[in-house]
Amino acid sequence: MKIDPTELSPRKIYRLMTFAITPRPIAWVGTVSAQGIANLAPFSFFNGVCANPPTVVFSVANRRDGSMKDTLRNIHAVPEFTISTVSFSDGGQMNATSAELPYEVSEFAACQVSEHPSERIRPPRVATAKLAMECVLHQLVPVGEGPLAGTLVIGRIVLVHLEDGAVHADSAAPGDPDPHVLDTIGRMGGDGYCRTADRFVLHRPTEK
Repeated sequence: MKIDPTELSPRKIYRLMTFAITPRPIAWVGTVSAQGIANLAPFSFFNGVCANPPTVVFSVANRRDGSMKDTLRNIHAVPEFTISTVSFSDGGQMNATSAELPYEVSEFAACQVSEHPSERIRPPRVATAKLAMECVLHQLVPVGEGPLAGTLVIGRIVLVHLEDGAVHADSAAPGDPDPHVLDTIGRMGGDGYCRTADRFVLHRPTEK
């Protein structure tokens, strides 16, 4: 079977991509509006970029009508954001924050997600997250136009919060987060998710 993306609607190609690109880590992104109203939403087109400087990227897709989502609207106004990891125990609340709410309504309050003030930026982070990053905007990169086009949000990490109990006790590198404690979940296609409980090790090849 061969699939030509030019012969599919944006909605169908989006569905194909989300089933093909799995599992996807979830960035639970906190932002604030110019009026100071906090927003919280999950994004699964998310990853790291580089370590020098420490940089992450996530993509905000336009709504089906082509309009800008609240997260991106906020970052245009206040170029800062938090990224909180999503543990299995927080999955239900994370999913609730994906609902489209009026711009003037905070998902933290509406979905009963406890927020914690950041130290170096204005947007809050999720209080129950075992790891969270405070980020400042590096660059916005629009890709495409109209419904389901996206904007890459590239941010520089300025501070990381790691729960004391989530530090790996036996790690070769002191201070490593413990994946067992983080218990993060990933996004699959459709309504599917996965849990990072089944892990294995493949040692990198050594130079000869």
